Amino acid sequence: MDFIGALKPIAARQKEVSDKMSAGGLSGEEFVKLSKEYADLQPVVELYEEYKKSVEGLADAKAMLDDPDMGEMAQAEIDELSVKIPALEEKIKISLLPKDSADVKNAVMEIRAGTGGDEAALFAADLFTMYKNYAAIQGWRIEIMEMSESDLGGYKEVIMTVTGQNVFARLKYESGGHRVQRVPKTETQGRIHTSAATVAVLPEAEDVDVVLKDEELRIDVFRSGGPGGQSVNTTDSAVRVTHLPTGLFVAIQDEKSQHKNKAKAMKLLKTKLYDMERQKLDAARAADRKGQIGSGDRSERIRTYNFPQSRLTDHRINLTLYNLDEILRGYGLSEVIDALITQAQAEQLANLEI
Repeated sequence: MDFIGALKPIAARQKEVSDKMSAGGLSGEEFVKLSKEYADLQPVVELYEEYKKSVEGLADAKAMLDDPDMGEMAQAEIDELSVKIPALEEKIKISLLPKDSADVKNAVMEIRAGTGGDEAALFAADLFTMYKNYAAIQGWRIEIMEMSESDLGGYKEVIMTVTGQNVFARLKYESGGHRVQRVPKTETQGRIHTSAATVAVLPEAEDVDVVLKDEELRIDVFRSGGPGGQSVNTTDSAVRVTHLPTGLFVAIQDEKSQHKNKAKAMKLLKTKLYDMERQKLDAARAADRKGQIGSGDRSERIRTYNFPQSRLTDHRINLTLYNLDEILRGYGLSEVIDALITQAQAEQLANLEI
């Protein structure tokens, strides 16, 4: 593969973008768009410059190999660059992989207790803590949109937005069924039970992604309820927004303000509609997507958390780790996500045609 030839047009495009920005006369929106494109191209251009310099350095070193004064130094340079250049070529291949346009977006994460009753709700709470801590480690910010507690302190459901850099790119692999194997707190005979929770990670829709028309919406207000059905608010502050063409609806009652609940509901509805369109595109490309990583199938069991053996297994890539406590505290989750990203890139590289 001609790596220099493949990257040269990208470097030329970055220079063109830079010249346009320097010339002035751009609107604020145009400048922001070009600035983003420039920043996206920068890592690839840096690889191009480093690779070109290394290839030229290797040629120069080979030319000096027969020089009695410089031969030893030239051989050392050849040895070093012979290792560096193939590594750079792998990085370049990865940089040229098709990008998921949603990777740079923030995310909406939904965690729901599945089979297992109270134990499933407690496990959902463990997952929420894991992702909350992981977000803090990454420098991301979370905002709770909806939360429903169980009687024993677990969560039947948590919906939250995660805001930061490349959030969806890293969290999208978490979508699916998560299974836990452990002795529940309520178990008197020490038997291991299996329960489950589901996680859905959706790229947060922006206003330009989805436009909601008033005539396509039905907005209902009702009184918020708490655990067990008791009223937690004496006013009709809860909001349900239904998208009539698709039948999708979102109900939010987390805030005491009807206005805030409506804003959250509209935001979540846009995200679900945006994800629905992405799922349609993914289905259309299903023949080209042989791997399960990043499929977004919320019914698929992707991972098992085995407490007695402190073991985590990700079934999509046959990854097994024995630091479950560290992973559930958020600190060890990067190792899992990095492995998933690496495998996804390897599958793409196998089909890369340049």
